[in-house]
This record gives sequence, structure tokens and C-alpha cells, in this order.
Amino acid sequence: MSLNRTARRISLPALLAVVLAAALLAIGPGRATAAGASAAGGRHPAKPAIVLVHGAWADASGWSSVISRLQRRGFTVYAPPNPLRGLPQDAAYVHQFLTQNAALQGQPVVLVAHSYGGAVITNAAVGDPEVKALVYVDAFIPDQGETVGELLAAQPGSCLSAPGVFNPVPYPGGPPGDVDLYINQDHVPGCFATGVPASQAGVIAATQRPLAASASTEPSGPAAWKTIPSWAVIGTADQVIPPAELTFMAQRAGARITDVKAGHLSLITKAPVVTRVILQAVEATG
Repeated sequence: MSLNRTARRISLPALLAVVLAAALLAIGPGRATAAGASAAGGRHPAKPAIVLVHGAWADASGWSSVISRLQRRGFTVYAPPNPLRGLPQDAAYVHQFLTQNAALQGQPVVLVAHSYGGAVITNAAVGDPEVKALVYVDAFIPDQGETVGELLAAQPGSCLSAPGVFNPVPYPGGPPGDVDLYINQDHVPGCFATGVPASQAGVIAATQRPLAASASTEPSGPAAWKTIPSWAVIGTADQVIPPAELTFMAQRAGARITDVKAGHLSLITKAPVVTRVILQAVEATG
């Protein structure tokens, strides 16, 4: 009996030491290597994780149909919130999610974004070797030094340039003079949410998350698409980002382009097509 009690006294501290060591590895700088990957000789899991980043005036629920389709195929999917506070801040947030998330340690990632989220992932993926593919869905694909506002105005036709579209609301803690931009609810169905059933467009209008106005004037940093393969879904009836500009950005990035007859929210209205493009990226980079 005394020998058993001694064994218990020794095993508990040893167990705690192992747990502490694992925790320290998990919070160390950069993306740590998962213990399972090391034991397997550094091999990656068969399926990459898929990380979905929403854009402005939206939240992660816009990916719901795409998420369900990917999960049915056995993929682990993450759709973290995009803070919408400014391009440097938002990119840093997503980069931290990718590199400091214990659930993603040592795992390859396909990074997908919609609209303004495209500018975010273009910056966030820089310096993360586990991001194997970028998928842009009706999204900005900036080069270094470009701003979202410049890209939006590069071609005529964006419905966001019409007078009275935005409802600016000051917010605490931001740069002097900065405001949150909401789309006036009566502009959402015919601008942001074209092709979406009226009842659903009304919900999108009511639940929209605003974008800080300063985000449109902040220059993008080094572009991840210059070193990471990319894919693009382009809604040919997009009224937010003119299709000509979407095409220009995608071609410049060398993206594999899929045109779809849809407005700005093809992730909702054409979820099967968007899912198929994501799977193409998975297949090509697996």
C-alpha cells in the first residue's frame, strides 16, 4: 500500500509538468508544431482546415450554407469574426487567429474571404507557411500600397458611390473624426444584397456590422497572393465591386477565375459554386 501511495505522489507532479510544457509550447511565438505531427514525422493531416473570413456589413453567418457543405465532406471549418476596425488591425487579428490558435497547430489551411475580407487575408496570410491557398469571393485583392477605396473607385458603377447610401455613426476609441459606416437599410436589397430573397435581405440590413470609414484609406501591405496560389469567384452582376475591377484584380494575382451569375453575395446565392471552388483549391494544394 505504501508503495502505491508513493507512486501516486510521483506521478501527479510528473503529469503536471507534462501539461505545463504542452501549454508553454502552445502559447509560444509563431505557429507551434503539433505533437501529433512530430510523432508522425511532420506529416500534415489529409484534409486542410478551411478558414472563412467575412467582409464589411456582414458577419460569419453569411458563410452558413458553405460551411454546411464543407462539413458534410468532412472538413474542419472556422469562421472567425472580422473586427472591421481597420485593415492593419483586422489583418493582425486574423493572422493571430491562424498562427496562435492551438487547434490549427501544424495544420495546412485554405484561407477564404468575401469582399473587404479579401484585403484582410491578403495581409494576414503573409508570413504563415501553413496557408496553402487563398480563395477570393467577390473580394478585393489589393497590391502593396493600394487602398480599398482606390480599388472601389477604379471602375465606375459601384452602388456604394451613390449619395445617401451610408449612415455614419461615431464610435468611441477610434481615430479622431473616424466613424462607423452602416448602409442605410433601404439601400441594402438593391445594392449589397441583390439576388437575395427580400425577407433575407431585410435581415441582412438589420444585422449588418459596420466598417470603420478609415479602413477604406489604409494602404495594404505586402501581398500574400504573390507567393500563395489563389482562386477567385466573380459575380458578374456584382453592384458593390464592379465586375471589371474584380476581374482585373484576380487576373493580376494570377488567380484561377470562376465567373458566376450573381450579385455581391454569391457566398449566399451561389453557395454550391463557391464550395466547389474551395474544393478545387483544396485538391490543387493537397
